[in-house]
Amino acid sequence: MEVKLRIRRFNPEKDQKPYWGEYTLTDVEPTDSVLELLNRVKWEQDGTLTLRRSCAHGVCGSDAMRINGRNRLACTTLLQAIDASKVIQIEPILGLKVIKDLVTDFEAFFEHYRSVMPYFVPATPVPSNGRERYQSQADRARFDDTTKCILCACCTTSCPSFWASGQYVGPAAIVNAHRFIFDSRDGATNQRLNILAEPDGVWRCRTIFNCTPACPREIEVTRAIGEVKLAIQQGAR
Repeated sequence: MEVKLRIRRFNPEKDQKPYWGEYTLTDVEPTDSVLELLNRVKWEQDGTLTLRRSCAHGVCGSDAMRINGRNRLACTTLLQAIDASKVIQIEPILGLKVIKDLVTDFEAFFEHYRSVMPYFVPATPVPSNGRERYQSQADRARFDDTTKCILCACCTTSCPSFWASGQYVGPAAIVNAHRFIFDSRDGATNQRLNILAEPDGVWRCRTIFNCTPACPREIEVTRAIGEVKLAIQQGAR
């Protein structure tokens, strides 16, 4: 079948402002992914098209972009899941500076991520027997959902609060803080809660729920944010 793409283009070295590039591809299958179509545009029609991609299997999160107005991973979005009978509109995710075409600057995103201490801080010394710190299945299940984050920024860049203020730490950072806040083996819970209790922390969330459907890993992002808010109010894990 034939598919038409409308891609947001911008090269800061020569363009005064972004513009739309339009491309037509033939011999396309319903099981083709948007990433495969973008690769064809780059390889067959316009080698200047710039985008990030790596694993092509929804694991690295590098090819996050807006497809028909919704944040998605290009590699996991198949044509059969969207209306390919109309022009498919593709643009960079919002709220981050565009470097070129579909590539955005993630430095501010990762700065927020680093600010919440997204790493394990052991609450107890290494066990004398040299083995791992044991954890019950129930305790592990407490934060299982938020371990699935791949830092694609789909949730954060779908959030109106983040669009309004880039200082907001954002859903992805809170999700990664949640993963350690509710880990029974971790000893830095209160430090993270204090960080997220700041004005640009969880209280900037307005519970709009854009983040949850945007997550390609199906993490219940808004629920995780709510649990962190409750933990702050309670003052402990």
